[in-house]
Amino acid sequence: MQIQQGEIELIELLKAGDGPAFKHLVEEHQDKVFRLCLGYVKNEEEAEDVAQEVFIEVHESITGFEMQSSLSTWIFRIAVNKSLERIRYYKRSKRFGWLTSLFGSEEKYSKYSYDWVNPGVKLENAERSQVLYRAIDSLPEKQHAAFIMHKVEGISYKEIAEVMELSLSAVESLIFRANSNLRKQLEQYYKVDKS
Repeated sequence: MQIQQGEIELIELLKAGDGPAFKHLVEEHQDKVFRLCLGYVKNEEEAEDVAQEVFIEVHESITGFEMQSSLSTWIFRIAVNKSLERIRYYKRSKRFGWLTSLFGSEEKYSKYSYDWVNPGVKLENAERSQVLYRAIDSLPEKQHAAFIMHKVEGISYKEIAEVMELSLSAVESLIFRANSNLRKQLEQYYKVDKS
């Protein structure tokens, strides 16, 4: 991807430790990063924490940014990785939750929940939304990542390919398989729901 001249100047300022440039970067990307993280972790507080981790990582790693992709692609890659790390952490923690319950509260481990409803979803669609997100969360990791970026955030196949460091055809295949898997799962739900 061709990096625009204005972005090159911004990157140079960021690498020089310019505070206002970093503030501009955060303001420009924070909403999209937050929504992307929220699409993964399903909890607004957790999404805020992950988004903060993303910008801390950006701040700490900007000097190593080699401009082989656009700045936004690099930031999305960090956001996806940080979100997946958080999900893995909670899944790992949940496996040992029974042990934790012997010694204290399990509240820490219940944040990654299937009861989460996207704030943009109307109340009457809340149950369907929960079923859909359960199905999305059951997808294999790469399908899940590609699907969330494309369908939830509207990121193009080309940029997803750059974020995930895959070919365009691999991304197309991932999203096709994700759609197919979701269709199978949701068909079962609607068959049960109608009977």
